[in-house]
Amino acid sequence: MTNFTKKHKNDYISPLPHGFNSWIFLYGKFTEYFFGADDSQPTPAIASADQIDYIPMPAWKTFTIEFLNIAGLGPIFGAILGAMYGPMAYLWIVLGCIFIGAVHDYFSGMLSVRNNGASIPEIVGKYLGNGFRQFLRIFSLLLLIFVGVAFVTGPAELLSSFTGGGMTMWLYAIFAYYLIATLLPINKIIGKIYPVFGLALLIMALLIGGAIIIYGISGQLVLKELSLSSFSNFHHHPTENILFPMLFIVISCGALSGFHSTQAPMMARCITHEKQGRYVFYGAMIAEGIVALIWATAAMNYFGGAEGLNATLQTSGHTPAWVVNEISTGWLGKAGAVLAIIGVVVCPITTGDTAFRSARLTIADVFKMKQTTTTKRLIISIPLFLVGFLLSQLDFATIWKYLGLSNQILAVIVLWTGAMYLAKNNKSHWMLSLPALFMTIICVSYLMVAPIKTGGLFLSPETGYLIGGSAGIAAMIWFLATIKHIKKEIRQQNINQQITNNFKN
Repeated sequence: MTNFTKKHKNDYISPLPHGFNSWIFLYGKFTEYFFGADDSQPTPAIASADQIDYIPMPAWKTFTIEFLNIAGLGPIFGAILGAMYGPMAYLWIVLGCIFIGAVHDYFSGMLSVRNNGASIPEIVGKYLGNGFRQFLRIFSLLLLIFVGVAFVTGPAELLSSFTGGGMTMWLYAIFAYYLIATLLPINKIIGKIYPVFGLALLIMALLIGGAIIIYGISGQLVLKELSLSSFSNFHHHPTENILFPMLFIVISCGALSGFHSTQAPMMARCITHEKQGRYVFYGAMIAEGIVALIWATAAMNYFGGAEGLNATLQTSGHTPAWVVNEISTGWLGKAGAVLAIIGVVVCPITTGDTAFRSARLTIADVFKMKQTTTTKRLIISIPLFLVGFLLSQLDFATIWKYLGLSNQILAVIVLWTGAMYLAKNNKSHWMLSLPALFMTIICVSYLMVAPIKTGGLFLSPETGYLIGGSAGIAAMIWFLATIKHIKKEIRQQNINQQITNNFKN
């Protein structure tokens, strides 16, 4: 075994309570085994330590940072909007999180670990080819900037309404913080305060979950029972919000989110043992799924069912942020109001700054620019934040509505990447290729049937499903043909090597 220091050995403990480990024990353990996590291999934090981005951290800290990086508003707002479709949201959150989302996060994190902390475009390029690398460099960078911008304008609007201050003033203040957090070594701000906010987000969800149980037992809250009739589309605009595929796009964080793959390399550069990856990457996603499940349940039942939630959100000014504040203060009083502010203001800000940090690292990887000096980090950061500030002048809804689809498109590419990694290592690829096939059908179908105002072509569902299904089948045929070609090349190389060895002998 590699000679790690005693400090690092002591760090190798589960950051999660034993009861929580049961959520990730079975399929999480299987995923770890199938990937082949090996503690004898030094991680990037050990092999490439630079005290800026590559810094060894204890497992509990990397878990809480990873959780906050991937969470923010996602598992709260997405779950509330997804709850408008009704109890079908539960199935997607539970099954999607365990069998697709957590596996996606684990592979994106561990492939980064195995490639010295490389950002996701470089990982995709290694396994799917240079064309995908070049596309994803641009695509993931745009996604990161849009996430950062979306998570600055939303909190700025809320802070402006809370304090009466101007929107522009809060934009300047948040962007100033973003710049500082992006430039400083990861253990200076992110490593110190993010675990606190990550725990606050978890505590907020657990308190809401506890309130659901208490009010349910006392009879003050009547939880809607699941039945066959409840598994239908409850959305108040069902023709524009078709259950399949819309639900799978609306609920991303908490079930499956491509954005997580852009965040995983940051902690891939900080974990000290490969087997910590199950807790940090798979475990953080399971934690996010629990948060999403709690908020979907709260939103669906606080207003008397999915119908009541839809009616509430049709009222002017009743946004998901309003729902969070209403439920938190209604069930938890003044403490709930404080937690609501943390949830809808602080947490998205912390997700936004790590999005910009990931964007800086992605650009640095593209141009192979070492980030060991402040000057080099400023060369990338200043233009990045100028672009972000200009985009922040756009309407929030315009920015937000494109995030869901681009998020899941990135997830599709990462799933195919993980499947290719397995195939190239002579392992069964179905664990990732089947989810990749499913999400390919979802994304293409969404592009076909979604309203034009949300980026779709608004075709009939039948036409959309036909095109989406055909696209999924075509992607699988391409994947299997590529694998066959690669294996043929490997066999030929082995034959040539054997001939060469025989000739030498």
